[in-house]
Amino acid sequence: QVQLVESGGGLVQAGGSLRLSCAASGSISSINLMGWYRQAPGKERELVATKTSVGTTNYADSVKARFTISRDNAKNTVYLQMNSLKPEDTAVYYCKFQGVSRTYWGQGTQVTVSS
Repeated sequence: QVQLVESGGGLVQAGGSLRLSCAASGSISSINLMGWYRQAPGKERELVATKTSVGTTNYADSVKARFTISRDNAKNTVYLQMNSLKPEDTAVYYCKFQGVSRTYWGQGTQVTVSS
């Protein structure tokens, strides 16, 4: 049974930084896309950043130049470095692994940015 375990969320002041991690436990292979999504209260889940197995990245306009996604394929882990955080970045952040035939989601980690 594959599970994605997230860590690194928390409370930070505006302008601060956090680094999220998401690691897969269990046997998992052929993960094409790893990514991060977020959901703020009363809003729909939205894409934050994704990275494919060949290194192609995609960022939401709202986080470009502030957030950086990286992945360690050997460890089946994806990271999200978040700098210059803003109160509007407050949300539950979810990681996603997309394989050939299955998609996996993490349980979510809360990020709260105070003004």
